[in-house]
Amino acid sequence: MKVIQALPGIPNPVTEAEVGEFLESKLNIQLATIDEDGYPTIHPVWFHYDADSGKIYTGTQKATKKVQNLKRNPDRVYFSIDDENFPYKGVKGKGIATISEDRDRNVKIVEKINLKYLGTLEHPLAKMLMENTKNGTEVVVEITPKFFSAWDFGKAM
Repeated sequence: MKVIQALPGIPNPVTEAEVGEFLESKLNIQLATIDEDGYPTIHPVWFHYDADSGKIYTGTQKATKKVQNLKRNPDRVYFSIDDENFPYKGVKGKGIATISEDRDRNVKIVEKINLKYLGTLEHPLAKMLMENTKNGTEVVVEITPKFFSAWDFGKAM
């Protein structure tokens, strides 16, 4: 995992382990894509970070703008996860996106996302998302980060 310090010169840099721990949080990831006119679009979504592969996963409807944008520009994706509570901290980065339509693979990933955010697969929203994944209307976006840029104002004090 390549970690860049977003606050250069702070006495205690953010470590790889701290970045990995932060990526386990229940905060939304802000996913930025480029639309057909070249403008950035921001999409707040739930996500799963796989520490073993270093990849970030999110589920979304196949017909969404973000999927269209990523199919057109898979190597132009940016993301940010930040905590708005003081001391402010976060992780952002640039990556390459792949759209998975493999239903069996996607079900396992969407299960992890639902358990992370809802704590159960019995919630009505989890049931709907799982059904959409099983019938193929929900796909998974896999992001392979090129780097992580991290900050933690608590380490700057």
